[in-house]
Amino acid sequence: MDIPELSMALSLSKVQTDFGTAMLKNSLDTLSDVGGAVAEMIDTSAMELSVNPDVGANIDLRV
Repeated sequence: MDIPELSMALSLSKVQTDFGTAMLKNSLDTLSDVGGAVAEMIDTSAMELSVNPDVGANIDLRV
């Protein structure tokens, strides 16, 4: 393998690594936002139960 070919291969490898790292960072940011939204939804439903503890506790069934 000659020097220019090796240089191009290393450069391509660096570009691919940088791209993969950027995509991973984007995915982690997205997952962090989704996790925060899920935690907020859980807190909201817990708040509803503390205000109205009987909501959803009983079901009337007729057969």
